[in-house]
Amino acid sequence: MNQFKHSGHLSHILLLTLLALTTFLLTGCSQNQHRRIVRIGHNQSVNHPTHIALTAFQDYINHNLGDRYIVEVYPSELLGSQTDMVQLTQTGAIDYCIASNAILETFSKNYEIFNLPYLFASADSYHHAMDDPQITDPIFTATQKAGFTAVTWLDAGTRNFYTVKKPIESPSDLKGLKIRVQQSPTNIEMMRLLGGSATPMGFGDVYTALQSNIIDGAENNEMALTDNGHGDVCKYYSYDMHQMVPDILIGNNAFIQGLPEEDRVVFEEGYRLINQIQRKEWIKAVDTAREKAASQQKVRFLYPDQAPFVKACAPLHHTVLENNPNIRPIYDAIQQYNQLYPTITE
Repeated sequence: MNQFKHSGHLSHILLLTLLALTTFLLTGCSQNQHRRIVRIGHNQSVNHPTHIALTAFQDYINHNLGDRYIVEVYPSELLGSQTDMVQLTQTGAIDYCIASNAILETFSKNYEIFNLPYLFASADSYHHAMDDPQITDPIFTATQKAGFTAVTWLDAGTRNFYTVKKPIESPSDLKGLKIRVQQSPTNIEMMRLLGGSATPMGFGDVYTALQSNIIDGAENNEMALTDNGHGDVCKYYSYDMHQMVPDILIGNNAFIQGLPEEDRVVFEEGYRLINQIQRKEWIKAVDTAREKAASQQKVRFLYPDQAPFVKACAPLHHTVLENNPNIRPIYDAIQQYNQLYPTITE
């Protein structure tokens, strides 16, 4: 055990040393002495909508402020796991990273709201709510004492159930099925209320577990079918839309607050650019995944009535709000968007 801790500590030191060496090499030349290296890390591939959006931000800042900054984007966990990158952003060893909601929830319980099943009635409600600063600001600024702040959100689509043999068209279809969920108490309780058996495990283990019948299904967005091969095993994908959980771009407070006002305006426009491009690319990626899953993997897409699922999970909303009353105003504001943009099945 101590050996692994020691090994992890050494890896962390080596990473920081590498970053310091890179800075020295890039700023050591006279032509770069006045240019600040800005590092952004994420865990997706270079073909993912997230990377495409971040490279657009890179080009935008380098074009408009290239005499003062050099933006570098590191994909595929080159700077460590998401947890590592959040810690590096905290300390200022890197300047930005993409963080999952589950990680951010450990820094502020305000992020707990996004884990609620059926929080958003539709994708339109989700997008309008996430674009409303009155909803997102209390969440995004809640980690300032931890040394970082969220600067924009990225679309990660809707999470839906997909199964090997049995189609899911109502909560009763989940009875007796072992479904892989993310490792969070909220997701485990969600499955209990829906009648299924929650099986938390790391995402990298899901394909083998599906193939060997250790689990009967999982829940994720459409790209899990194609990019991760789950559609080779699971032949039913049900749009119950139980979660819409954003990914978050966080930035180091010291760096952001140290930006001159005129530079900060450009960076803030860059954040908006990231959001716009990533969302457009996400739509394209989902369409491509759906077409491939249907035509090549022979996955059937189902559209069950969402109402029974929502009703089954209602007690979880009450429990979370009672335990965390600070998110009640955010929750109520989201319900207003749900009324404006109800689910298609209503």
